[in-house]
Amino acid sequence: MNDIIKNIEAEQLKADVPQFNVGDTVRVHALIKEGNRERIQVFEGTVLKKQGGSTRATFTVRKSSNGVGVEKTWPLHSPHVKNVEVIRRGKVRRAKLNYLRDRVGKAAKVKERVK
Repeated sequence: MNDIIKNIEAEQLKADVPQFNVGDTVRVHALIKEGNRERIQVFEGTVLKKQGGSTRATFTVRKSSNGVGVEKTWPLHSPHVKNVEVIRRGKVRRAKLNYLRDRVGKAAKVKERVK
């Protein structure tokens, strides 16, 4: 039974998943359906956390919009997530950046990783 589930999940995995980590600033291109029309909406922010594995993997992105913090969580292998492009790499020492929720302005920034 377990092999059957693994085979079904393997078919649903995306082949071109981008490499990004917690702390990176990403631009997520999401497919939005409004009635009978479809459009791509872009959401740009900092990755707070990545969790799960296989087809259940999700990531949370946070941005500040008009002074209000907005967080969205997407399934990584969802057909509604068309593209995730990395804008800049962040230098962090934690797996989950929940402390950014309490910070405002420059204190909410993540240092950029220089190679």
